[in-house]
Amino acid sequence: MSGPGERPVRQEPPTPDVDLDHAARPEARVPGVPSSSFSRLPTGPVDAVTASHEEPDPTAPFPQWMITPPIAAHRGLGAWALGFSVVGLISSFFVGWGFPISVVGIVLAALALRRPLESRPVATWAMVLGIVGLIYSAGWLVWAATQLSLFG
Repeated sequence: MSGPGERPVRQEPPTPDVDLDHAARPEARVPGVPSSSFSRLPTGPVDAVTASHEEPDPTAPFPQWMITPPIAAHRGLGAWALGFSVVGLISSFFVGWGFPISVVGIVLAALALRRPLESRPVATWAMVLGIVGLIYSAGWLVWAATQLSLFG
């Protein structure tokens, strides 16, 4: 009801794009969009589609895309570190100037211990043998310096 001087309120019937009868049309529609356009919301569920060209094997226990090859432990730096540390330790038994080889072994062992796929026991042995080789080399250098009277 409108008062004196007011215009009467006019109510129009719903437009065809607003569907109130859900049983008459089973697919979901986006309100306000003509029927020739999209029929679902952009955030609606999307049909799963296989991305391979091959037909899936129905007898396989898992889909083919779920099967991944096992990753082998990478033994690059640990083995090199152990090699340098052993050579540095052996050379430190005879001369004091083998300490750079032991230092390289220690640095490579530290890098190998930080990598997740390296063999930790190999890297640990490389670190220990590199430190022992460094100590032996330092002992040789201190002994050589005392023989030459460099420390007074």
